[in-house]
Amino acid sequence: MTIRLPAADGTLRAYAPRTEPRCFTPGAPLTSRTVFSAAHVVAAPYADTTPDSAAVVDWDATLAFRRHLWSHGLGVAEAMDTAQRGMGLDWAGAAALIRRSAAEAKAVGGAIACGVGTDQLTGPVPLDSVRAAYEEQLALVESTGAQAILMASRALAATARTCDDYLSVYSHLLRQASEPVILHWLGPMFDPALEGYWGSTDLDQATSVFLDVIAAHPDKVDGIKVSLLDAQREVDLRRRLPQGVRCYTGDDFNYPELIAGEEPSAGGRFSHALLGIFDPLGPLAAEAVRILDTGDVGGFRKLLDPTVELSRHLFQPPTRFYKTGVVFLAWLSGHQSHFSMVGGLQSARSLPHLARAYELADGLGLFPDPALAESRMKSLLTVYGVPQ
Repeated sequence: MTIRLPAADGTLRAYAPRTEPRCFTPGAPLTSRTVFSAAHVVAAPYADTTPDSAAVVDWDATLAFRRHLWSHGLGVAEAMDTAQRGMGLDWAGAAALIRRSAAEAKAVGGAIACGVGTDQLTGPVPLDSVRAAYEEQLALVESTGAQAILMASRALAATARTCDDYLSVYSHLLRQASEPVILHWLGPMFDPALEGYWGSTDLDQATSVFLDVIAAHPDKVDGIKVSLLDAQREVDLRRRLPQGVRCYTGDDFNYPELIAGEEPSAGGRFSHALLGIFDPLGPLAAEAVRILDTGDVGGFRKLLDPTVELSRHLFQPPTRFYKTGVVFLAWLSGHQSHFSMVGGLQSARSLPHLARAYELADGLGLFPDPALAESRMKSLLTVYGVPQ
């Protein structure tokens, strides 16, 4: 049996889907690396909404997906950009998501860290309002018992006038954090509003400010998540971190080499992970890290390296729309009953893009039921008028 898939040039090609799934067994938490999957939210498909209205979430399906990730030993990074923070999910929705997911994590013993931002703000605001918005969200996350991830703030990027403004806001937050947090540096390829974060478009200068924040409060920083899609910059940055501060890679282009780390002769440093691509790759990624737990770096790379082509495809420019591919693969995998998204973002990627994502994911054996994935792919193609 074959399926006809559209290519970017408008032609159709025949593809023979695999018939047998790969099996990945749920297991205990990972030991050699701390690994978080930034998880997506499932929209309520029958809600009468518009792109401008508040999101309506299918809570049962959303929490079931998190239990799926926890069952494979992964942690969940909640209410991050993968969950469409600032792209359909407002602060009220994110707050509900944090509360529900944190309660679910306690119930099943799963690791969870939650995004702290300033997305309750609209329009130009003074620096004190940015600080207060961060404080409100930090208090909520800490009240649930989850670890806090201090996300990059659009409001701070718009309001700050100097590097000192960033130092002032972050130092204030770190002083009052009850437990060590993860600092998140999200590049403008993920959110154009974050251009010039840390007070400069010069990445070397921005890195210096970022490191100054950490150096002033190393006891309050568990680690940093770097999402700049620049492997060498991440390697250089993690070499400059204070002892005990972790680097969580957010590089969805180069994650296998960054997680595997350097040779012992080069220092042996490595990155932990907090990745959006580990949403669709969850079981496979967990299996790869378990291989790494045994010290088998080659086996880890052999399993994880082939996934990079899919990740680079999903995260191709405009990178911020990678969520569409993530939710699409969750639908094909049977984790949700529909391909609709908060804010209508299921329309943000083209049919050829989605077809290629299906082909790459099928080749990796990501679909627990290949026949279901094929049937759903064909139904989507039919809607678009592609004959089968």
